[in-house]
Amino acid sequence: MSMDINWLAVVAAAVSAFVLGGLWYGPLFKNAWCREAGVDPNAAPGHPGRVFGSAFVLALVAAFAFAVLLGPKPALALGLHHGALVGGAFVATSFGINYAFAQRSLKLWLIDGGYHLLQFVLYGLILGLWH
Repeated sequence: MSMDINWLAVVAAAVSAFVLGGLWYGPLFKNAWCREAGVDPNAAPGHPGRVFGSAFVLALVAAFAFAVLLGPKPALALGLHHGALVGGAFVATSFGINYAFAQRSLKLWLIDGGYHLLQFVLYGLILGLWH
């Protein structure tokens, strides 16, 4: 495991999670997600600075850990493959386990799991291209 990390690529990957999230949980799936999660679509999600700040720090931690997993200068194919594997087989399935016990809907799992699948594929794309 190498600590030769491209920090600009890690930050760009974390920012990409925000851009994706803005589209995913905004115009693409906001109404469906709110309905399935039991959230009022017009209600504020708590203090915006705390919510978005926490989300960015967590996205940064995830992007950093993923960069460590990939190693320095990963091939694009490796980044995309590992992104799909981590996002789909680890993160989305972990959500699925929690959602099964919480009796959350399949639709909510597909929305949230799909976001994280694409999040890590984007991380792999950015880290695989930015050498």
